[in-house]
This record gives sequence, structure tokens and C-alpha cells, in this order.
Amino acid sequence: MALLLVLLFLAVPVAELAVILTVANTVGVVNTIGLLIVVSVVGGWLAKREGVGVYRRVQAALNRGELPNREVADGFLILLAGALMITPGFITDCLALLLLFPPSRAVARGVLMSAVAKRGRVAVVGAGRSAWGGATGRRTDDGVWDVDSWEDEAPGRRPGELGGRQ
Repeated sequence: MALLLVLLFLAVPVAELAVILTVANTVGVVNTIGLLIVVSVVGGWLAKREGVGVYRRVQAALNRGELPNREVADGFLILLAGALMITPGFITDCLALLLLFPPSRAVARGVLMSAVAKRGRVAVVGAGRSAWGGATGRRTDDGVWDVDSWEDEAPGRRPGELGGRQ
């Protein structure tokens, strides 16, 4: 982890500066600054467009009663791309643009989701549907409470009580 932080905070800025100086020597300082501004503006527009599209897909998945796993991963990658766009430099801008284009983002999403699956276990327990479309509150055999059940059916609590001392 320490090596990753050293890479992020020392090596990336030095590499960005070297690329910016090389481009400035090739095309000129004013053109380099203009290019950095244009790439940032186009990247910001693209991040907004892709973010709105992911938001719509999340809403559609939730309306169908599905978990938006893929859409959440896409949203994270678009957020990461936006953060990379803020960082001045051509290397981070190129990486951000790769994350903003759907085909290359799909590859990154696969890597991200497999890394998350290796790091931890996520279990979703569903016991039925309530009238408003959410899962009903039921307890599973292994003692796991469903998301909605903690409030209304948890032992020792009255409906609507969040717990803790009053």
C-alpha cells in the first residue's frame, strides 16, 4: 500500500510534468495550455453525459426490482474519471478518457468487480416482496435479518424504534 501511495504522489506528478514539458517543447507553451483546457472541458462534458446515462440505468434497474451492481461500478469508474480529469496532465486525462468510453470502461468494470469479489463476500438475502416493492422483513435460518426487518421485527424493538437509549 505504501508503494502505491509513493507511486501516486511522487511518480505520477513527475511523469505528468515530463510529458507536459515534452509537449510544450514540441507544440509550444500556449498550445499545450490550450490543449490541456480543451481536453478537460471535453472530458467534463463526457463525464456529465455518461454520469446521467448511468443514473438513468440505475433508476431503470431499481424500477424493475433489480440490484444495479453493474451501474454502481460504472458510476464509480465515471467518478474516478472525473477526479482524474481535475488533475492537470496528459497521462491522467488519457486514463480518464479511457474510463469514460463504454467499451474500455467495461473492461475496467470487469477488473473492478472481480477485485471486489476477491476482497470480500457480499450476500443479498431476499425473502419476498412487500406491497411497495421492497423486500419484506424476514429472518433467515442463519439469523441474518433482511434489510427492512431490523426496524419492525427485530426482537426487543417496537415498530418504528431505531434502537439506542432515548
